[in-house]
Amino acid sequence: MFKSILLSTVLIAFLSCAPATDTQQVTRVTRQQHTVISDNHPITVWEKSAPSATESILLVHGRTWSAVPDFDLQVDGEELSLMDGLVEQGYAVYAVDLRGYGATPRDSTGWLTPDRSAKDIASVLSWLAQQKSWTTPPHLFGWSMGSTLSQLTAQRNPDLISSLTLFGYWRDSDQQFPTEPKAYPEPLKSANTAEGAASDFITPGSISQQAIDAYVRASLEADPVRTDLRRYDQFNELDPAKVTIPTLILQGEFDPIGPTEIQTKLFVRLGTSHKQWVVIKGGDHAAFMEKPREYFIHSLVNFLKGVSIK
Repeated sequence: MFKSILLSTVLIAFLSCAPATDTQQVTRVTRQQHTVISDNHPITVWEKSAPSATESILLVHGRTWSAVPDFDLQVDGEELSLMDGLVEQGYAVYAVDLRGYGATPRDSTGWLTPDRSAKDIASVLSWLAQQKSWTTPPHLFGWSMGSTLSQLTAQRNPDLISSLTLFGYWRDSDQQFPTEPKAYPEPLKSANTAEGAASDFITPGSISQQAIDAYVRASLEADPVRTDLRRYDQFNELDPAKVTIPTLILQGEFDPIGPTEIQTKLFVRLGTSHKQWVVIKGGDHAAFMEKPREYFIHSLVNFLKGVSIK
């Protein structure tokens, strides 16, 4: 297993959190920045944890934007952060910036591949398991491209993970990508755009313009340059039958990237009998930041609690 070493902790921002239970007092939680070494490369991991957390979850972002704008968006007068919502439910929440995203630098190749991503996620999971005497191994949550990267990680490392949650799952399970050359071309390093940052918010009235504007600003600040990905043929390794841990599929009702046909094949073919499929009414590809957020978090936490029943 890859070496994982905690190098630094940086306190970033304060926020108020509601009680996770009827008896838990309101606390103030910080977002902390950690550096984990994976195959001699620094990987940034963000943390927000309930003080009495006994279980942890790792969040994996999608194709274009990194962990902080995706999972910890802060907007005055609005509750949009998935990290905050899970902290309120008593969890220790971690989110990774993969290579080339957010606070994690590119490596010498300038590119990111599915194989490299899965290995880095496994390194972070191994590091996370050592941070505290958790009652269970970490849970793993992947959004959009992160869902397929998380599945690849789970197929290879089921012993590192208590459960797998896939949201915005985009790949048809029958899809095969053509083999790409192994040689690395020069990365494009094209600029990200405000239009691209706002493109996932497709359901009218599901999120305020103030929140969309905040997401665009946060995304372009964290990821001004688009990360270059290649070797999509490595996704051909994905096989739902090889997923043997408890798995939750979350689908936004209006998500064009993860339609019902794709989720049906995935659900039916999963190798685990402990599986659930929840459609988030009124949700699209960014449902956990929109009006269905409360139901999204309820559905996720309900599944996690079921996984933890002995």
